[in-house]
Amino acid sequence: MTFKQLERKLSRYAIHDLTMYLVGGQGLVLLLSLAMPGFLGAIVLIPEAVLAGQWWRLVSFLFTPPLGNPIFAVFALYLLWFMGGALEGHWGALRYNLYVLIGFALTVAVAFAFPYNPATNIYITGSIFLAFAALYPDYELLLFFVLPVRIKWLALVTWLFYGYQFLTGGWAERALILAAITNFLVFFGRDLYATARYGQRRLRQQAKASAARDQPRHVCAVCGVTDKSNPTMDFRYCTKCEPPLAYCTEHLRSHEHLRRDSTT
Repeated sequence: MTFKQLERKLSRYAIHDLTMYLVGGQGLVLLLSLAMPGFLGAIVLIPEAVLAGQWWRLVSFLFTPPLGNPIFAVFALYLLWFMGGALEGHWGALRYNLYVLIGFALTVAVAFAFPYNPATNIYITGSIFLAFAALYPDYELLLFFVLPVRIKWLALVTWLFYGYQFLTGGWAERALILAAITNFLVFFGRDLYATARYGQRRLRQQAKASAARDQPRHVCAVCGVTDKSNPTMDFRYCTKCEPPLAYCTEHLRSHEHLRRDSTT
């Protein structure tokens, strides 16, 4: 059974407009957290609390809203709705569900592997942004509603931030980053590999072209001086030599003519 056949059979089980539910839940939690500052502590994923009976945390952590200024949070929710909707429109509901599900399942697994570190959805949301940037790298976003920036540069900053967090953070932080970007690697790994191979081939071609450009065009058959070593030198080709050979002005008239069937 091919993936397309499997997709047709399972598509009826997919959650359509999944991002709308995520954004709606996060928006509701944002309002509740503003009214009750301690509310966020009741929804983050804490394995000990789950084992104690607070099973809703297994799902409720997905609705953790962006932290910080409420205006920034609303803008971030708008971007999540826009980008998630674009991914679902590009892939279809089933594939988009699978993308989010991989990040969700691995994040839960990491949370239970490191039970003393509460887990949120920050890296899952980040993986949605990275997927959108990979599919639409030239899309322009108005940063601070004023400055147009192509999304690929913001994605590069995100990757650098993840790399910094991975190098400087603890093992729990590293595992959460890997868990949330595994879905990206699953969906884009083949494209990344193909791009890397193309880049290597292009570098080799550029190296060959550069080496060819560095080769001298004219080399004196007697003294070996070239137009690279002596750019001001004037070279002439002797048609009495077979094949015609280049000579510098000093040896143009004083050389012995060379032929294929003899040395003179």
